[in-house]
Amino acid sequence: MLNQAISDQRDPGPITSREEVPRARRVVVKVGSSSISGANAGQIPRLVDALAAAHGRGVEVILVSSGAIATGIPYLKLDGRPTDLATQQAAAAVGQNVLIYRYQESLDRFDIVAGQVLLTAGDLQNPQHRSNAQRAMERLLGLRILPIVNENDTVATHEIRFGDNDRLAALVSQLVQADLLVLLSDVDALYTRPPHEPGAHRIDRVPFDDDLAGVEYGDVGAAGVGTGGAGTKVAAAKLAASSGTAVLLASTTDVVEALSGAPVGTWFDPAPLA
Repeated sequence: MLNQAISDQRDPGPITSREEVPRARRVVVKVGSSSISGANAGQIPRLVDALAAAHGRGVEVILVSSGAIATGIPYLKLDGRPTDLATQQAAAAVGQNVLIYRYQESLDRFDIVAGQVLLTAGDLQNPQHRSNAQRAMERLLGLRILPIVNENDTVATHEIRFGDNDRLAALVSQLVQADLLVLLSDVDALYTRPPHEPGAHRIDRVPFDDDLAGVEYGDVGAAGVGTGGAGTKVAAAKLAASSGTAVLLASTTDVVEALSGAPVGTWFDPAPLA
């Protein structure tokens, strides 16, 4: 009986609604460049507050953070996001260092240590690299380290121009078998059309078998420093949900509410149990 109780505690079953979010045991949170760079760099402490609160109640938290290139841009004295690959790589090399420092400085308030994990989508498609990444991630979580994952932009080629961290976050969710994936951006939810357009309506919940026919997707965030838009988030949400991970799209400003199960954002149902 005792062993059964311990097993039940470790495996509470799939998270199928917002109300069940507080009992999630392993959560991946993805934040976009425009939410934590430039004028919005001040949002990092609030994001960390929410991650630390979840970590403090025993949740295993993984953060997938974009923002290396955007953070590095001002240090290279550039006016905007570079278009050539070499300068993007240089900006990423500088920005990743600054970005991790900002996260760790904020995490220090809670005595939480961050672990930097740099991946490309290709790493998770290579069986050996995938196994290595999975082993490292499990060990970090077992040591109560908070992994901060980003695409390895300094060496990426195709991914740096066409990839996005929404997909990477979905792949990481599959890798660690997360209960929940939270995709944060500067938009508070998925809408039937770009939210600034007349007639746009917020979508509260997306059933697993809903193909969202008729939904019109906008472009990248308003800040223009990211590479993903609503379409990439929906594709990532569908990918994670297909593996049994519930997904919530929400605004970075609503991260506290999102991780506490409040009725914010757009909820994607996970695939039903076979």
